[in-house]
Amino acid sequence: MRLIPEGAAIRSRRVRWVMAGLAGAVLAADQVTKSLVLAGHPADGSAFGWLTVRLVRNTGASGGLASGYPVLVTLAAIAVTTLAIVLAVRARGRATAICLAAVLGGALGNLSDRVFRAPGFGRGGVVDWIHLAGRGGSLDLADLAIQFGVLGAVIATIIAERASAADRRRRAEEQASSQ
Repeated sequence: MRLIPEGAAIRSRRVRWVMAGLAGAVLAADQVTKSLVLAGHPADGSAFGWLTVRLVRNTGASGGLASGYPVLVTLAAIAVTTLAIVLAVRARGRATAICLAAVLGGALGNLSDRVFRAPGFGRGGVVDWIHLAGRGGSLDLADLAIQFGVLGAVIATIIAERASAADRRRRAEEQASSQ
């Protein structure tokens, strides 16, 4: 079995560069914003309309799920990051692959917090700082990249599949009419 299947979008050098650039940009933006928030210590929260900036260290998964088991959550984060890599490499559509690169960048951003931040390797808390009015929990740029990347990949895959199905129908009709 080939590592990169025939027809995968990542076979294009341009797509590889775009994917690497996007994943790197998401990772960098996530880490820079987290560093700025850590330097500012907004523990009480600074409100900007429906958005509040407040520092929270999340040792659990999304929404604080499994917060008492940081090593388990870190292992799950490694699995999610690996899955994002595999799906991005195997994606056939360029848009799907690029959206999955955003997911990968976000997953790497949160994983790096878990691995490199206090209290230690594999037990670190993700620095969440975005709180939206009317929504419980907190998030960061990595979480936004993951959520929008997954949504974009699903939409791109659906659109590509519909276009492919329409193309197959058109070819079948042309072949039937030529006989």
